[in-house]
Amino acid sequence: MKSIKRTTRLSEVRRQTKETDVRVKLNLDGSGKSTITSGLPFLDHMLELFAKHGLFDLSVNCRGDLEVDDHHSVEDIAICLGRAVSEAIGDKKGITRFGDAIVPMDEALCRVVIDLSGRSYLIYEVNTKRQRIGNFSVELAEHFWRSFAESAKCNLHIDCLRGRNTHHMLEGTFKATARALRQAVALDSRITGVLSTKGSL
Repeated sequence: MKSIKRTTRLSEVRRQTKETDVRVKLNLDGSGKSTITSGLPFLDHMLELFAKHGLFDLSVNCRGDLEVDDHHSVEDIAICLGRAVSEAIGDKKGITRFGDAIVPMDEALCRVVIDLSGRSYLIYEVNTKRQRIGNFSVELAEHFWRSFAESAKCNLHIDCLRGRNTHHMLEGTFKATARALRQAVALDSRITGVLSTKGSL
């Protein structure tokens, strides 16, 4: 596949509510550099992995009401990240659109398939056992990806095919999602307009 080069695809999103103040900067054509400050060290780690394995340059800064719960911060970061992806892609002309990845993390094996279709849908089959990792509520991992899919307007299937260690399972899903997204946003010179028989995405 011959690649094509165009202006670097950048976006910057801010979301302010009574619960959070989130800023996200994204470069889809980066090298994997990241600066992440969410107040949730485990989420910081996952987003650093996301940037590194997607080869995205990513900056996330969130000041949230963690004294209440981690829900608002996790949700609003995901909303901003999804919106940043959507804005950075732009008109979607020339993008591969679909992406998939299977990533092992020790005993865990995770599969992600994505379609930048303009329609949001999430299937999340990750059966974890722990309820918390540090101050991060494990149940919010699914909510993170649901909020991301809705904002990015993508069809996202995340499956952990096997695994026992919750950290490994979630890490595998973030790495696999990054690699699948990296594939989906890649530009292909053979694609004229958008990759859809409808003529729009």
